Amino acid sequence: QVQLVESGGGSVQAGGSLRLSCVASGPIWCMGWFRQTPGKEREGVAAIAGAGSSTDYADSVKGRFTISRESAGQTLYLEMNSLKSEDTAMYYCAARSIRVGRDCSVVADFSSWGQGTQVTVSS
Repeated sequence: QVQLVESGGGSVQAGGSLRLSCVASGPIWCMGWFRQTPGKEREGVAAIAGAGSSTDYADSVKGRFTISRESAGQTLYLEMNSLKSEDTAMYYCAARSIRVGRDCSVVADFSSWGQGTQVTVSS
């Protein structure tokens, strides 16, 4: 299994921006971002396939968040703009092997997870 390390979390005011980063121990076909608040189910935020061939976003973040990756395939980013208080959560980087399937979306099954980075948005 690959190892994932997130960074970039912090506290910002509503309307602000933040960029999260994730470094994987090896190239992965499908990578994504998920978030979770205590007492709530984990929510898929965004996903991106190899070489940026496709992207997928949760309706709640469309138009505000942008997922991207470096060509090498080991570094993932999540650019978050126009942040809202409801975006407050622990954000996790995730990976899905092409051996499992080529589907890469926020509802796909991801098997590798990072430790998470906290994002807090104050209003």
